[in-house]
Amino acid sequence: MPAVDTKTRILQAAFRTLATQGYAALSVREIAKDAGVNHALINYHFGTKDRLVIAVLDEANRRLLERQRRMYASPGGFAQKWAQARAFYEDDLASGFVRVQAELYSASLSNVELREQFLPRIRAWKGVVLEAVREALRMHAPRLPEGFDAEAIATLISEFWLGMEFARLIGGDEERVRHEPALDAIGRMLSALEASATSPRGVASDTATRRGGARRRR
Repeated sequence: MPAVDTKTRILQAAFRTLATQGYAALSVREIAKDAGVNHALINYHFGTKDRLVIAVLDEANRRLLERQRRMYASPGGFAQKWAQARAFYEDDLASGFVRVQAELYSASLSNVELREQFLPRIRAWKGVVLEAVREALRMHAPRLPEGFDAEAIATLISEFWLGMEFARLIGGDEERVRHEPALDAIGRMLSALEASATSPRGVASDTATRRGGARRRR
């Protein structure tokens, strides 16, 4: 069997174990058994358990990060994209990806070597959020309190989302019911922002504000 097929089967088996049993239960021999390969092949292809789990994360991250970037780059408003991101979140919960990521996040607290590998991967997701926030602010230029720049807003969104993921994994549907009103509220806020930016009154007000600022500068 070609090496690429063997590696894929190992990665899929490791993903299943992380998603259903967690990092603490990860056994190289059990993964090999699930993948239908000799356990020595895991050492051959990946070296250590931690390198294996990072490879598992990379395999999913490449595909899902590209999905997010395509979504943000596609036509449509940010309220629509927020709704799509929520649908992606439900898909990722169902597929086990959210559990896999959370398991590695937790394991990184006490595993320095794993943490060094994991942090750049989680920061890649935060980078996608930051890019989207910067684009939204560029397009709509909302009037925000001092300090609410793209970095601050992206941090609030990213950390809220990560916290929500952990709560949902632990609390299930009870937490889902608690989170949905907050997610709905953000969607409504984005819709209102887009509506005000495109309405004649909003355009006129924005123009007047710019003119007033120009007069003051003179």
